[in-house]
Amino acid sequence: VSVSHGIRRKMTINVGVLTAGGDTPGLNAALRGLGKSALYVYDLQLIGFYDGFRGLLHDRYIVLDESALSGILTIGGTILGTSRDKPAKMLVGGKIQDMRDAMVETYKKHHLDVLVCMGGGGTQKNAYSLAEKGLNILTLPKTIDNDIPNTDVTLGYDTALGIATEAVDRLHSTAHSHHRIIIVETMGHNAGWLALGAGVAGGADVILIPEIPYEVDKIANAILERSQSGKHFSIVAVSEGAMSKGNRQQEQQLLEDKKSAKDKKEKEQARQALENFYAAQSARTMRLSQELERLTGLESRVTILGYVQRGGTPSAKDRLLASELGGEAAALIVKGISGIMVAVNGEGTKAVELKSVVNKRKTVPLDHVWVQTARRVGTCLGD
Repeated sequence: VSVSHGIRRKMTINVGVLTAGGDTPGLNAALRGLGKSALYVYDLQLIGFYDGFRGLLHDRYIVLDESALSGILTIGGTILGTSRDKPAKMLVGGKIQDMRDAMVETYKKHHLDVLVCMGGGGTQKNAYSLAEKGLNILTLPKTIDNDIPNTDVTLGYDTALGIATEAVDRLHSTAHSHHRIIIVETMGHNAGWLALGAGVAGGADVILIPEIPYEVDKIANAILERSQSGKHFSIVAVSEGAMSKGNRQQEQQLLEDKKSAKDKKEKEQARQALENFYAAQSARTMRLSQELERLTGLESRVTILGYVQRGGTPSAKDRLLASELGGEAAALIVKGISGIMVAVNGEGTKAVELKSVVNKRKTVPLDHVWVQTARRVGTCLGD
């Protein structure tokens, strides 16, 4: 795919870059890949905006020269900082406002030819909204959830997968020593890639993901069968977005109610009901632990990995991927290509139209090889 939005051809090309959404291992490596390619191979002038789209709005930036890019390859997080601000719905002066026109002015002020946005699904959508305002946009896919479509993998996933797998490995010791059920909650609101990958790699006995609604009784029976065969402990890897069948049906009904609401009052009631439902679901892993303890008679403990999955030094694989994506972004900019996301494709990369990514999510297919592998080795998936 080659989508040109008219990047101006001139001696020097001016490039802006920002990182948005949740921090992810490998972002600094990607900035370095883009920046050093700009310095050493292509004649690009690069500036970075602080704190995502908020920095673009307020024109807070740094020149990404050799000094700024030095020594950041192995550092976690992002030297630019990040935020979850949405250009079209940004809180400014106590009000939610569309600030895209102001961001366009910053873009023009610096005579930018292209803006590179590194981020997850929300960032892809926000970047596209700026493209609709006439800006030349390139994006890089990063999220530990690995749920961005049209790319084989996302930046940061491999590091998070390694961290989650190590946690499952380490918790085996306590589970075995105390004859307990240990529940390990990974990130992943809508996609189960992390829990599934770490569960299979770490030898979890039960894996629960959003794509497969579970039944608590079936999980309890699987654990009891293990106990009766002399295995007096179980590891449960659960994605934070995993739900029971009953809760999933309730969610679908609430979403349908919201969709079919006719007037303003009904829409607000439906929205509030859905919001209350999700608020109540925030403690479902703890409730799952209590239910399993009651049904099996075994002690159950919960470990929530949380933000530890996003922290620390990126893996070698993520550093390689980040460097490749950053360098390829620079190459595409020189070719005058914009309106695309630099995606991972096999052993290389490909440019995919940004609009093909927006408002979509890559979830775990029910026939995925990891799902099949889990079932073949006797792992309970709750169904």
